[in-house]
Amino acid sequence: MTGGAPARSPGYYVRQRLWQNRPAVAGLVFIALCALVALLGYWVLPDNSPDANHGFVQLQKQEPGLAVVFGRQPLPDSALAGRPADNPLTTWLHGRLPDYTETPLTSSVPGLLAPPAAAAAAATRYSRTYWLGTDQAGRDTLSRLLLGTRISLGIGLVAVLISVLLGMSVGAVAGYFGGWIDSVLLGLMTVVWSIPGIMLVIAISLALDSKGVWVSFVAVGLTMWVDVARVVRGQVLGLRSATFIEAGRVLGLPTPRLIFGHLLPNLRGPLIVLATSNFAAAILLEAGLSFLGLGVQPPAPSWGLMVKEGYDLLGTRAGLWLTGLPGLAISLLVLSFNLLGNGLRDAYDPKTPVAG
Repeated sequence: MTGGAPARSPGYYVRQRLWQNRPAVAGLVFIALCALVALLGYWVLPDNSPDANHGFVQLQKQEPGLAVVFGRQPLPDSALAGRPADNPLTTWLHGRLPDYTETPLTSSVPGLLAPPAAAAAAATRYSRTYWLGTDQAGRDTLSRLLLGTRISLGIGLVAVLISVLLGMSVGAVAGYFGGWIDSVLLGLMTVVWSIPGIMLVIAISLALDSKGVWVSFVAVGLTMWVDVARVVRGQVLGLRSATFIEAGRVLGLPTPRLIFGHLLPNLRGPLIVLATSNFAAAILLEAGLSFLGLGVQPPAPSWGLMVKEGYDLLGTRAGLWLTGLPGLAISLLVLSFNLLGNGLRDAYDPKTPVAG
């Protein structure tokens, strides 16, 4: 047994360098907070109705900080018949249909609401504050903004998984076998690379004859695999003649084991950095598609769709925060992924000085 400090794995030093990078840690913390909000979903929303879509025409386009007193009356049994029973799982997945009717009675804005009818005034009262105001349909902007993190992170995650798995497979095969296989696959990468991402998503949506959340998930993922494939191909071209690969061939190891068991694990660092970059790009692409009406469809609270709804009100006081709030959320999340990606790149490259 020899003295001295215990041996450390390469991953230990990568983590140490990453934690020394303050911008990357700040980005990681913000991403973790967004992921927590996305996981909790409807459980933490002020408005936990499906798609946070419970609005009031009387309260549309109100500024942040609006306080409202509501009258609440239970729905009759006939209206509740046939509904599935509420439980924490269904609430987490789809939200909760209200089992009561609400009527706004008074608010902190003088003259906003008409005097309530006698029946409404006699209902059970409770107060609620719209901390980020309401949109043009009288819905709670805070609830829709928080629920939008689930869509943005979900599309980013699915897009990264599709792009990494597909790009890894194509790039590894092209780089390992070379020859005409490499030429054909490189030509395919070049053709896909030359098509704008939005046009490719539109073509995929037309081919699937559908629009919506899941189509956006798949379409965005299928537009981003070329970046991964090109990086993997270049790395495999440099590693396929390495000593450990030659030794594996001599021992008679099957080709899939050489590629996926020995070559690709050595590309872990570049792939993690690229996946982080693609995550940010996927969020931006989804926001752009939703803004154009080609991605997530109403009433789902996509940040890009919320920007579009606020954009239609620009020139009014409501348009300022209805556009700025989801736009700020998109910018902060994309910036966080870019900071984290830069930190991971520096952590995997010991020659790069650590950012303070």
